[in-house]
Amino acid sequence: MKSPDFWYRPVDWRARALSPLGSIYAKATARRIIKANPIKLDVPVICVGNINVGGTGKTPTVIALVERLRGSGLTPHIVSKGYGGRLDGPVQVNERTHSANDVGDEPLLLSAFAPTWVSKDRTQGGQAAVAAGAEVILLDDGHQNPSIHKDLSLVVVDAMRGFGNKRVLPSGPLREPVEAGLARADALLSIGNQKAQARFAGLNDLPARLPHLTGQLTPLQTGMDWADMRVLAFAGIGMPDKFFATLKGLGADVVHQEPLDDHQTLSDALLSRLASEATTLGAQLVTTEKDAVRLPASFKSQVLTLPVRLAVEDWAAFDVLLQKL
Repeated sequence: MKSPDFWYRPVDWRARALSPLGSIYAKATARRIIKANPIKLDVPVICVGNINVGGTGKTPTVIALVERLRGSGLTPHIVSKGYGGRLDGPVQVNERTHSANDVGDEPLLLSAFAPTWVSKDRTQGGQAAVAAGAEVILLDDGHQNPSIHKDLSLVVVDAMRGFGNKRVLPSGPLREPVEAGLARADALLSIGNQKAQARFAGLNDLPARLPHLTGQLTPLQTGMDWADMRVLAFAGIGMPDKFFATLKGLGADVVHQEPLDDHQTLSDALLSRLASEATTLGAQLVTTEKDAVRLPASFKSQVLTLPVRLAVEDWAAFDVLLQKL
């Protein structure tokens, strides 16, 4: 479901009208966190979460952290709730036997980079990962989940959108107030280009004690020449426009762009329509890595994928936190 535009504008009558509901939501989240008795695992837990709903770049961040942790000689495992998947778990994701319907699209993608566990009960998922040899747990999207103790919490935010109107659902895009969410964070990572980072810094007065990392999503060099390629691009991610802009930045001729809802099911009817339109336009179908894992095997050969990776400007602040674990 697309985020309402008023979430990312100055507070207007709609945000004010919904503020009482936002207050109820915020209090319920705070109460749930305060009353919890988190279970501490036998290995460090690094949480990659956010305060906003929707896409902020958590999945590329987890992939980047996997590489960073391995570079430090550690064996990371990923634990996810498996949003959109039918399996309760705990179960280790197997990209050869599981589908996105089984475990969710993000865990299926992440399983190509590190052992990944899906579990509706995060504690059980973490315990299963430890039993399987994990030396550190990357907890995907768990900042508001109080069931498991976090040794390091990294909050990820899209630099251009920031925290929107800074109101809590449904008055704004936040799961909890900024102050409350950042109070439990050990570091903040904002993702975006230099213009977006400057805008974010100008609109947000961050806690002085909170390390602030900056990063940018960049296309992975695969040898593909996108220049002047006629493409029909489709994306079911938090912010499809960013994907379309990346393609255009590579020189692709995006003759049609099809924004889908985040995690939207790629039905036969939808894919048939997209394939027909691509043929009519003389265009190549292109999508994101996350969408690609939801494609039926019979359709994958018709679609190119544009992968992106997170490039962090300076890891020093994170490395200091990592050494304390």
